[in-house]
Amino acid sequence: MDDLSTLQQITIWILPILFAITVHEAAHGWAAFKLGDDTAKQLGRITLNPIKHIDPIGTILLPLVLLVVSAGKFVFGWAKPVPVDFNRLRNFRRDMALVALAGPAANLLMVILWLLVAKFGAFIMESFEFTDAIFLIYMSFAGVIINTLLMVLNLFPILPLDGGRVLHSLLPPDLAESYARLEPYGIILLVALILLDVLQMVLLPILGIVHQFFVWFIA
Repeated sequence: MDDLSTLQQITIWILPILFAITVHEAAHGWAAFKLGDDTAKQLGRITLNPIKHIDPIGTILLPLVLLVVSAGKFVFGWAKPVPVDFNRLRNFRRDMALVALAGPAANLLMVILWLLVAKFGAFIMESFEFTDAIFLIYMSFAGVIINTLLMVLNLFPILPLDGGRVLHSLLPPDLAESYARLEPYGIILLVALILLDVLQMVLLPILGIVHQFFVWFIA
């Protein structure tokens, strides 16, 4: 996609980003509702309407800036977190982990769906010589990358990320309580990891493997 203009890059990435974040957050709310907490449902957050989940900075501004600065090679962002009252869950420790894992699981499902869309686009190009389908493939690639990125990133064991919630639920109560006190510093740590290129060193090799698999899958 290096030959695309900035406007074309934004056009290709914007829908996959919105879908990835929206489905991720809606999955958290849906899982919480099924496990006993209807907070998200009462606030209308179990929805695929992206407007309900958009954070102006984390969902729009930051991803677009990173997209332009990195020439389409690295995107990062967030949505408004779905409110979950963990005390209302039927089994606090187990259900906290399940609610947390629902988001990355939704992203994994989106990866599979975007791969199928890409395969369909490749089929159209090859069978009907419909060259415009290349944009469908480009958008599918963006969907695979952004959902992989969100899935892996959110599994980092840092609160308030989903991986941090899972780790919190697995720790013995005393350690879990001490670990929970670190949550206010989680975002600071995450930003530090980005600025020090540590996050990129972990994520870029994974995304490289995903890229190779994508090319092989649609061939």
